[in-house]
Amino acid sequence: MTQRVLDAEELSAAILAIEDELVFDTIETRDLADQYEQRAVELGDQLLVQRARLCQIAVLMRAGDLAGAASRIWAVHRWAEENQSRKLLARTHLVWANVHRLLGDYALNLEHSVLAVELMGSDATPFMRIWHLARLAGALGLVDSRAAARERYERAEAIAHELGHAVLELWVMNNYAWSECLMGEPVRAERIIERLRPFAAEHGFELHPTILDTIGSIEIENGRYAEAEQTLLECVRRHGDGRLEDADSMAQYLLTLSRAQRGTGALDRAQRTLDECRRNCVERELGHVMVRVHQDQAELHAARGDFEAAFAEHKLFFAAHVALGSAEREAQARTRQAMYETAEAREEAEVFREQARRDPLTGLRNRRYVDEELPGLIQRDPLLTLAIVDLDHFKQINDLLSHDVGDQVLIEVARLLETLLADVRTDGFVARMGGEEFLLVLPGTEVTVAARVLDEIRSAVGAHAWRPITGSLPVTVSIGVATGAETAAPTQPVLLSIADRNLYAAKHAGRDRVVFGMPRDGLNRAYRSAVTAA
Repeated sequence: MTQRVLDAEELSAAILAIEDELVFDTIETRDLADQYEQRAVELGDQLLVQRARLCQIAVLMRAGDLAGAASRIWAVHRWAEENQSRKLLARTHLVWANVHRLLGDYALNLEHSVLAVELMGSDATPFMRIWHLARLAGALGLVDSRAAARERYERAEAIAHELGHAVLELWVMNNYAWSECLMGEPVRAERIIERLRPFAAEHGFELHPTILDTIGSIEIENGRYAEAEQTLLECVRRHGDGRLEDADSMAQYLLTLSRAQRGTGALDRAQRTLDECRRNCVERELGHVMVRVHQDQAELHAARGDFEAAFAEHKLFFAAHVALGSAEREAQARTRQAMYETAEAREEAEVFREQARRDPLTGLRNRRYVDEELPGLIQRDPLLTLAIVDLDHFKQINDLLSHDVGDQVLIEVARLLETLLADVRTDGFVARMGGEEFLLVLPGTEVTVAARVLDEIRSAVGAHAWRPITGSLPVTVSIGVATGAETAAPTQPVLLSIADRNLYAAKHAGRDRVVFGMPRDGLNRAYRSAVTAA
């Protein structure tokens, strides 16, 4: 039997059935999304093409191919931006949020969740109104912004009830209960589950494995381990039907089951379950879950009385925790203010966007801010001067004194650079480009004036009282300078390249100096314009 060819309106409705559906079969949905993309290409409708591709990306993410999803979403996102398709852009941000959640980057999860809500217009579907808000609530919960998370969960639940969307109302309750459990509020979570169970029975819903995992986790937190084990055994049995399963679902279910079994004292059963969870993490490269596997393994060894093995496993847990720690610290720095926000999503987005453009360690502007602001400044200001500042022998500080001391040095250098620059150019700014490298931007400053100012900054850094932090180790900087007047077509890549080459010359010439001037025909002749240390 020949399948009827869909027209544009019918195709849009068919794609919407995927976009606004929580529960789907991944294989069937992938095939449908592929067919819909092909038909959209035949119709010459690029919006439908991009919507179908985003459905494919969502399937990739559910199947565990996060790298594939992330690599493909850029094109859809860029098309949505260029064509000012707010609804599609809101949907791409929600997919981005979920990708970053699975990768353990809760800061970017929150940022994209905020934008997904912010970009919704009056034409948003009921699904978007409810689920995008619920995802924002979940992202806030992950950074412990309790009041803001609860406010949005309750609003999402009320909207779902008002619109008669029982399936979404059930899932909002599930996510709300899970968020309370994560925030260390098992009694609050239990109250939500007490509403969820009769609600599901009233509407004839079979509880999905994800919901059973939520219930089991809450039972564990409330000390009901035997009940939790039965709940989670049922959860694992129901897994694998291809419906609404994220990449890390099975690993999470097994980890929770192992905890319940350990709580009942069934240590051998708990070990077998944890081993299965470990294999799942390795197969799917679930680093964020593997951290918890190491932690639970250490606790399981301790429960057996094997404290030597527990200590060895704890060291593995600590190493894995440190590997993911940078992203977690960044998440806290970039979202701390959100814990106190009660304004609408648009007001919150301004705060989050500002935090996303700050370096979490030093508080300075970061590379993202530079990439957004510097091209326009260069275009508007022919006398703009920029300088790359790099700490000399910074690796020695980290190796001999510790990375914690290194962080203290970076923080203090950042403070000095910002204070010293503000004394001469209140309209300039300092940014941390990464590692021990900083960028100073001086608007409307001729290079000779800039060189004098920058040498004063160099000298002040070297003369600073470093002994309380670094002891006998000195802290100095080398600086490479570039200005828009040095080239006929100044751009960010060109000026940064000139400054970087001048920085290299400063390092080559002995460090602790400022080098400026357009390079010409080799190091010895190209960098005559150097201000050296006294």
